[in-house]
Amino acid sequence: MAAKGPLVTQSLPENDAEAVSAALNPAIPNVARMYDFMLGGKENYVSDRAAVASLIELSGTDIPAAARLNRAFLGRAVQYVASHGVTQFLDVGAGLPTQQSVHQVAQEIAPGIRTVYVDNDPVVLTHSRALLGSNSTTAAVLGDVRDPAGIIADPAVRELLDFARPVCILLVAVLHFVPDAADPQGLLAAFRDAMVPGSYLILSHGTVDGAPPEVAAKADASRVYDQATAQVTLRDAAQVAALLDGFTLIEPGLVHTSQWRPLVPADYEFDAFLAAVGRKD
Repeated sequence: MAAKGPLVTQSLPENDAEAVSAALNPAIPNVARMYDFMLGGKENYVSDRAAVASLIELSGTDIPAAARLNRAFLGRAVQYVASHGVTQFLDVGAGLPTQQSVHQVAQEIAPGIRTVYVDNDPVVLTHSRALLGSNSTTAAVLGDVRDPAGIIADPAVRELLDFARPVCILLVAVLHFVPDAADPQGLLAAFRDAMVPGSYLILSHGTVDGAPPEVAAKADASRVYDQATAQVTLRDAAQVAALLDGFTLIEPGLVHTSQWRPLVPADYEFDAFLAAVGRKD
């Protein structure tokens, strides 16, 4: 009998055909592949590596180091939530799979934990399908953070996750790809409203808040993403805090990724992500 593969939705809406074409074009920097390169992965092309090199040059900062700090935060946050009894995880804007993905970290705490990965990039879904194989407690679906209702109603999501019980929703390094015009606060509120008390949110967001003046002055380095598959809107701590309305933040609250419960004391001059874990009471 053939092994059962992960659950994957059929396609993105037809009006996203241009975005799909861009995501599959190796000549156009792809934000998922750029992040993969920053983390030391191999699923990236010359265009992706060149875009990251431009980010480093224009910003004068070690952007890949910031990506690694963000990834390490994700692992610590998932461990925290799983150790507090949550057995369901929904990773929205999951990006390309890498070592110590959400389901791997969570299942080290409890083997039966269920995880659904969501991304609007067909490149991500292809790789997620290969990674998950016959893992019956984990699924990958095509979906867009700008459509919370569609994600939550997706049959593959509903097959694994029960929203009548606590769930952890991850929005890690994804909302800075949502412009103000798309109402990121409203989108997050829609996810929050679908969560029962005892649920958690894990969030990180790109920022220049707290950056040395010479780095903050180069915030326009994010314009490199204008030529990529998604554009970036950096937000400061007050703007990110507004996204967290309705959640009780776990100590130490909204901080840079390197400062969220580090395993060893961390002393970085600046890292480019703010992060928080919130509980819905």
